[in-house]
Amino acid sequence: RKHFDPINPDAELICIEDIAHALPMICRGNGHVSSFWSVGEHCILCAKEAAAKGYSNRLVLAALLHDASECYMSDVPRPLKQNMKKYKEYENHLLDVIYTKFLGFTLNIDEEKLIKEIDNALLWYDLKYLLDEELEERQPKLHVEPDYTVRAFSEVEKEYLEIFKRYKI
Repeated sequence: RKHFDPINPDAELICIEDIAHALPMICRGNGHVSSFWSVGEHCILCAKEAAAKGYSNRLVLAALLHDASECYMSDVPRPLKQNMKKYKEYENHLLDVIYTKFLGFTLNIDEEKLIKEIDNALLWYDLKYLLDEELEERQPKLHVEPDYTVRAFSEVEKEYLEIFKRYKI
């Protein structure tokens, strides 16, 4: 593909096909899960949940793209990432560039909150089904049924692109 500098991202070099290709090949939880579950699958499920909640096309796309920076920077588990101040700054900047490219402008605080709620709810299910861990918090109610069936990378890539095209602004 192309040389891309995630520290100094060039929006012209970011393309949805690269994101859709890379995310299905990155395993959630840094691979410490009972079976392969990709960042791409997670993003698809987040987008489906946003759509099922009746959110706008912009928010469905934001849910689909919320981990898109990881295709350029890798997936770092949340407990570690929370202690990596500089990494978070670079990741947030890259995500702002991605959102601006595909959504027209970055997310506002309310939009970020809605996306984070979906992300956290699905993390609860990831921990339960992929690590057999139940958090002390109550099981979040979802509008979609998570399916952790392992699928071919190409199938996930195709679905990611289909969702992007369906909700494209």
